[in-house]
Amino acid sequence: MKKIILTAVVGLLALGLPLQMWSQGCMSDGGEGGGVKGFIQPQFNYSIGDTPEEDEASFTFNRARLGVLGEIPYDIEYYFFAEISPFKNPTNTVHLLDGFVSYTRFAKWAKISLGQFKTPFSREQNTACSGLYTIDRSAVVNQLAGPQRDLGVMVTGGHDSLLFSYSFGLFNGSGINELDDNNNKELVGRVVFNALEFLKIGGSFRMGKTNPTNDEEKLNDIYRYGGELLFTMSNFRFQAEYIMGQDKLYSASKIPIYGGCGGIVGYDTKQAGTYTKGGYLAMASYMTPWNLEPVVKFDNYDVDFDVNDDQTNNLTLGLNYFVNDYSRVQINYVSVLDSPSDNDDMLMVQLQAKF
Repeated sequence: MKKIILTAVVGLLALGLPLQMWSQGCMSDGGEGGGVKGFIQPQFNYSIGDTPEEDEASFTFNRARLGVLGEIPYDIEYYFFAEISPFKNPTNTVHLLDGFVSYTRFAKWAKISLGQFKTPFSREQNTACSGLYTIDRSAVVNQLAGPQRDLGVMVTGGHDSLLFSYSFGLFNGSGINELDDNNNKELVGRVVFNALEFLKIGGSFRMGKTNPTNDEEKLNDIYRYGGELLFTMSNFRFQAEYIMGQDKLYSASKIPIYGGCGGIVGYDTKQAGTYTKGGYLAMASYMTPWNLEPVVKFDNYDVDFDVNDDQTNNLTLGLNYFVNDYSRVQINYVSVLDSPSDNDDMLMVQLQAKF
C-alpha cells in the first residue's frame, strides 16, 4: 500500500498538473509546480505568569500539513489535505482536514463541491491558515464560527472582479471527521459584496440543530450571524468582524467548546434556556518596503450576554517578516486585557515554509 501511495505522489510531481487553489481557506499558493502542496509552522511559545517561577517556555508545531490537489479533464478538481502536527487535535493524531471533489464547468458562477472542507462562515476563518496576519485566529471566530470543518455539499460563485461572491453549504453539523449524529442538516452561507475597489462588505449565517443530553428531548436550535468589513488602500489593510450566536436549548445540553483547527476540545453543560453570546475583532496591518509588516489586532468574546465579568479581551501586537514569497517569520505578543480564566500573556515566534 505504501509503494502505491509513493508511486502516485511521484507521478503527480512528474506530471506537473495545472493547479487552481480552491483550498477553502486551508492554505494559499505555495511553491511552484507539482500537485503536492503543504506548509510547516514550527513555533516557540513563552507564557508570562504572575511571577518568574510561573513562566513557561516550549517549542512546538502549530501546523504541519501535506496534501495533493489538481484537475481531472474535464471539469473536475480534487483536493486532499492532512494535518500531521500532533498538537492540533485532542488525540494527538494525524487526521484528515480537507477532502473533496468539485465540479467546475460553471465555476465562475456556481462551483459544486462534495466532501469535507471549511464551512463558509467568517472572513478570518476562511483566510488561508498560511496567510493569517496573526499566528492565532480570534477567540470569537474559533468559538462561534465552529465547527470550522464539516462534511457536506457547498456551492460557490462570484469573484473579486465581479460585484459579489457567495458560498452556501449544507452540512452534517457534527464537525470534522464525524458522521451526522441526527437527521437534521446545518445550513451555512456567506456573501461578500465588492462595494468599491478598496472596500468589501459581507455577512455570514449558520442555522442548525444539536442534540440534547437526553436524546428523548427536542433538538436544540443553534443560530450564528456575522458581519465583516475589509478596507485596503495601497499597503494598508483594515478588517473587522462582529459575530453573534444564540443557542435555544429546550433541555439540559452539552455545548461544544472548539479549539485547534475547529475540533471539539470540551463541552459546557447548560440548562434549558436561550443563551446569547458574541464578540468582535478589529485588525490593521501595513506592508513596508522592507518586507516587514507590523500588525495590531484587538478581539473580544463574551460567552454569555446575561452574565457579567465573562468577557475575554485580547490585544495582539505582531510583526511579520517575509523572507520570500513562500517563507516568513511571525512574532506576536498577545496581551490578555480581561478574561474570566487565568490566561497569561504570550510571546510567540513562528517560522513558516510553504512548498
